[in-house]
Amino acid sequence: MADNPAPNGNGGATAQPDDGTPTINALAQYTKDLSFENPNAPRSLQPQESGPQISIQVNVNAKQIADVDFEVELTLEGDAKIGGEVLFAFELTYAGIFRMRNIPQDQLHPAVMIECPRLLFPFARQIVAEAVRNGGFPPLYIDPIDFVGLYRQKAMEAQAQGEAGGPLAS
Repeated sequence: MADNPAPNGNGGATAQPDDGTPTINALAQYTKDLSFENPNAPRSLQPQESGPQISIQVNVNAKQIADVDFEVELTLEGDAKIGGEVLFAFELTYAGIFRMRNIPQDQLHPAVMIECPRLLFPFARQIVAEAVRNGGFPPLYIDPIDFVGLYRQKAMEAQAQGEAGGPLAS
């Protein structure tokens, strides 16, 4: 048997010696909150003359929970409407615990707020698609999200409001 276990995608890579290489390890991923509403069923499930107007909002929050561990939450909220009538609405908060090692302090905030949600997004996207499909609609596959652009937008908003951005201010 090997003395050092092989990485298994569940934080196993942290068992290897620390060689100073910057690393991000996903220790856990989980659905923190999930809501799906189909308020006008069964009427909303009937064939429609036109496609719905879909609105989606994205938010990322993070908090440090240990010296090198961070909980990152990716929240996706959205709805589909036709003529002001809601066909469906959803809200998902999908989170992960990430271990950040050997990342320079000036790069820690962008790594947590960009790279971690980028790792969470495919899983959150699939959960939303399945919830919408299970609600009786075709699955909603959310387009890829530009987390760098989202990060820059939040930074500009914070700067305009004169906020001091701490290590995990979002």
